[in-house]
Amino acid sequence: MLLSLKNVSKTYKNKTVALSDVSFDVEKQQFISIIGPSGAGKSTLLRSINRMIDISSGSIIFEGKKIETLNKKETKLVRRQIGMIFQNYNLVERLTVIENVLHGRLGYKSVLAGALGIYTEEEKEEAFRLLEKVDLAKYAYQKCSDLSGGQKQRVGIARALIQKPTLLLCDEPIASLDPKSSEKVMEYLLKIVKEMGVTCIVNLHQVDIALKYSDRIIALNKGKKVFDNSVDKLSKEEIEKIYKNEETEEH
Repeated sequence: MLLSLKNVSKTYKNKTVALSDVSFDVEKQQFISIIGPSGAGKSTLLRSINRMIDISSGSIIFEGKKIETLNKKETKLVRRQIGMIFQNYNLVERLTVIENVLHGRLGYKSVLAGALGIYTEEEKEEAFRLLEKVDLAKYAYQKCSDLSGGQKQRVGIARALIQKPTLLLCDEPIASLDPKSSEKVMEYLLKIVKEMGVTCIVNLHQVDIALKYSDRIIALNKGKKVFDNSVDKLSKEEIEKIYKNEETEEH
């Protein structure tokens, strides 16, 4: 078992309940999509797993460690094993593609080495290898500001993978992309996680994409888990149930 959530709840200071008693286990090398209406708690769930957000109650166990009990140093060590891909890419636009990929190694660096951009030859070679995997090696020395949205997200994938994570969290990675770019990003994600034996949990608005690429689907509605099963078990009736009462804002 790679990851286990036990009765996880999160209430924000404004009394908004983002997660309510969510429990599930994740085995290694699964590709899981989290679906649900806006405001269901999908982003809160993902950000709780790598402790970008502290949960209110319950427990998140990753590789045998209770995430919510870790000190700052221990949290940093755990985050090395958890890659994160964001909707808005989170790249440094003025830097080159290769520099952005190498930023994925900052969790392994001292503050000084990180600030000076000191990387080993092995790290640089690995960055190029990963850029080849996402078909961006020829853009290695271009500034990220010159890339399309789909290309930026592929840089984000390479940056996350250079951490050598066991778990990859993707928070709406295709929300800003056109359909063709979305498919391409999902294909790269699926191919790479299978090749590298990484577990992937991805938040998606698009149910059709979730059905096409996932092994398993977990659905949230108003912070509660309302579905958790293999893709073939997600019927049209279940989808309608998941998306009823879609009026709350995203957390």
